[in-house]
Amino acid sequence: MSEHMNENTTADNTTAWTGASAILFDLDGVLTPTAVIHERAWQQLFEGYLQQHPAAPAYAENDYFDHIDGKPRFDGVRDFLASRGIVLPEGPLDDAPENDTVHGLGNRKNAVFNSIVAAGVDPYPGSVKFLDAAEERGLQLAVVSSSRNAPAVLKAAGLDHRFEVVVDGVVAAAEGLPGKPRPDTYTYAAGLLGLASEDCVVVEDAVSGVQAGSAGSFHSVIGVDRGAGHQALLDAGATLVVNDLDELL
Repeated sequence: MSEHMNENTTADNTTAWTGASAILFDLDGVLTPTAVIHERAWQQLFEGYLQQHPAAPAYAENDYFDHIDGKPRFDGVRDFLASRGIVLPEGPLDDAPENDTVHGLGNRKNAVFNSIVAAGVDPYPGSVKFLDAAEERGLQLAVVSSSRNAPAVLKAAGLDHRFEVVVDGVVAAAEGLPGKPRPDTYTYAAGLLGLASEDCVVVEDAVSGVQAGSAGSFHSVIGVDRGAGHQALLDAGATLVVNDLDELL
């Protein structure tokens, strides 16, 4: 990986992706504001569920970033429950949302998320500008998302035609790829593009996603601070952190 820039770097932000052949984007919170929808859906899920466990600490805003953000859905369920000392049976992968199992709770959250997304999603304008610039430079583009909803979100945002490769939670499960913070899904996407990891830039807004990029041998890892925290993303291994992708132009 290229040498990390510190918070006070004066280098032109364009150097973080100069010389790359492809850009691998996380979706929620990077291209679309759906991270906020995920956060709201998780809060609704666990505030309701924890009513059955009055002795457990109530759901707090930091729980999303500490235990859930960027991870595959069912890992997020397990890790949050573990933070409250709660262990549930796994249940079948397609378990009914009303069942109190790991998969049931995950599917309950997904139902809430999909009901919100169905109304349509507006991508971040700065991200669209950056996509336009990357396409003009001839870079290949891919989405690497822990979410199993990535294709639906891309379609709702009108971005589905821009990406030749989408590696989401469904693909990861089918290929047996461990999720973020492991780098495997990003490495797999690079391979589908016919490129080495060193030729690809990773763009992430979650600490676990930045850790995934940092754990691989990628060209650079660009963090987008949508709430995780500038320093937290740098500490996780980001080469550079911006508030919006149009800062890279």
